[in-house]
Amino acid sequence: MRVWLDDVRPAPEGWTHVRSVNEAIAILRERGGEVAEMSLDHDLGDFAEDGGDGVRLVLWMAEHDVWPPVVRVHSMNPVGRANMEALIRRYKDGRRS
Repeated sequence: MRVWLDDVRPAPEGWTHVRSVNEAIAILRERGGEVAEMSLDHDLGDFAEDGGDGVRLVLWMAEHDVWPPVVRVHSMNPVGRANMEALIRRYKDGRRS
């Protein structure tokens, strides 16, 4: 299963589209072992009211040590993207050290 978190851009074919952090968390809680890949946006517009921005999801994954094998950031927000990628490197990639 591949999960696409974005409030505006449509999911590529074959991806499960979620628009909020809470939707993404629900999938990770219910089907986490089935999620092979996630692609994340930072700015979630009106959907930010339902769990925050993309950073909040990355922090949730770090707090619960729930990491799909592949986690990417496709956000066009350069600061948000950099923050999310730094957290992923620190908490997902760094745990293998």
